Amino acid sequence: MSEPSTPFLPKSRVAAVQAAPVFLDPAATVDKACSLIAEAAGRGARLVAFPEVFVAGYPYWNWLMTPIEGAEWHQRLYRSAVLAEGPEVAALCAAARDHDCTVVIGVNERDPFSVGTIYNTNLVIGADGSLLGRHRKLVPTWAEKLSWAGGDGSSIRVYETPVGRLGTLACGENTNTLARFALLSQGELVHVANYIALPVAPASYDMAEAIRIRAIAHSFEGKIFTITACSAVSEEIIAAMSEGRPGNRELLSRPNSAFSGIIDPHGQVMGEALIDDEGIVYADIDLGECVRPKLMHDIIGGYNRFDIFNLTVDRTPRASAYFIDEVQSPGSSEEAP
Repeated sequence: MSEPSTPFLPKSRVAAVQAAPVFLDPAATVDKACSLIAEAAGRGARLVAFPEVFVAGYPYWNWLMTPIEGAEWHQRLYRSAVLAEGPEVAALCAAARDHDCTVVIGVNERDPFSVGTIYNTNLVIGADGSLLGRHRKLVPTWAEKLSWAGGDGSSIRVYETPVGRLGTLACGENTNTLARFALLSQGELVHVANYIALPVAPASYDMAEAIRIRAIAHSFEGKIFTITACSAVSEEIIAAMSEGRPGNRELLSRPNSAFSGIIDPHGQVMGEALIDDEGIVYADIDLGECVRPKLMHDIIGGYNRFDIFNLTVDRTPRASAYFIDEVQSPGSSEEAP
């Protein structure tokens, strides 16, 4: 006998998009994203999750070229990066509002002040079209450090949405036990983990399986739903990265490089997952199913020892400089004598 949905434990249809961007073309990629939002919402999705840096591409050259050789590509990446207050994000917010669904999407975010600085950012957009928050990847992984600056703790937050309390981490962050615990401790019940397809990983590394394991671990440990959205590698990307380097084509075509799927609170994949191919995965989730598994392990409740373990999270925003303007002393005159 199933329990009825309650306002704070709703039932919803969610969608995970597995797709390739229009490489380094933010306007065309946003158009594609808006079309996919409409498609998913048309099939009843109240949450649509997109891949890491979907707008508008991943710096594969960092894995395939020396930093000197990749410098021109980095400049192209910077020119294609978007501002959080820019027209591309406004268009995504409008699509979320028009289709009444929450959207989580990865972008290359351009720093509004520091020229050349880019962040790997997940945007959380409300069903009303508001930008609820943005999470900048805390630590770029391996070769990614050549492209992105790290974020700070200010975005380790969970957001109230119609589908439930939602948090997000990008790619390798989903192996960061403390970051995941910090989200769970805020009552996260729906987690969006987005990734890029990584055929350029070491030959012994099965990227699709690695993504699946990480998603299952978070759902099983936290007793929550995880929506995993991964990019695909298009022929456009392969051709761009193989020009003058024909050996890259075989490497970039390596299978089992992408996994998108939805995981339940028991750590089970719901329905069919997508491997490598573009498409949208759907599932109907019931947050009421997060309650009963906590009888076994409630790691943010009775299955922990907070008298022994303590996690402190510094959510102070960081900046390159802090300016303290002169303050007039009490009783002083604004005019010189």
